[in-house]
Amino acid sequence: AVEFAALFIAIPVAIALFLPPTMLFPALFAFSVLGLFLLWRTGGFDFRDLIRGWGRFDGRLFLAFAGLTFAASVAVLYATRPESLFSFLRSNPRFLLVIWLLYPLLSALPQELIFRVLFFHRYGRLFTGPRQAVLANAAIFSLAHLMYWNWIVAVFTFAGGLAFAIGYLRRGLPWAWALHAIAGNILFAVGMGIYFYGSYILS
Repeated sequence: AVEFAALFIAIPVAIALFLPPTMLFPALFAFSVLGLFLLWRTGGFDFRDLIRGWGRFDGRLFLAFAGLTFAASVAVLYATRPESLFSFLRSNPRFLLVIWLLYPLLSALPQELIFRVLFFHRYGRLFTGPRQAVLANAAIFSLAHLMYWNWIVAVFTFAGGLAFAIGYLRRGLPWAWALHAIAGNILFAVGMGIYFYGSYILS
């Protein structure tokens, strides 16, 4: 429990308070290495499970999730920052394509390894049942994005954390990873990156 609090509460708060934005990806890489070590150290985990689950992929549910993500992000951005709607897509489509290719591997996958695989395998026993574990997972996933200091990011990441956690428990890592990847890519395409990473990165 102490380790859980340090890893998923104390470290994200410290990152939000003290880490320069330029150190975001090095910190994510270090966090991922630590997570894989802890996963190995826990024991009882078959690493082949990381690539199992593609047979449970539901194309229609995937498209429905993508459509809901698109509609929600367009609605929120139109209501809060209409000038940013599709601005990244219009101003720098080539860079957006690069992000679409790299985000699933460099950001979504490490996060899923930490917040889904490690969380449920090593710390799931701290909770009284799967419902409580899923809610806690969504909460700490939202907390991990505290560094952006924005309530919109907090709400989106909590909702995304619920979807990814439930998807992981029911269909495995490939499904949760696919949902996370498409959600992130849609948010960038719509222009929500203005909240997640700031205009200084997207300019």
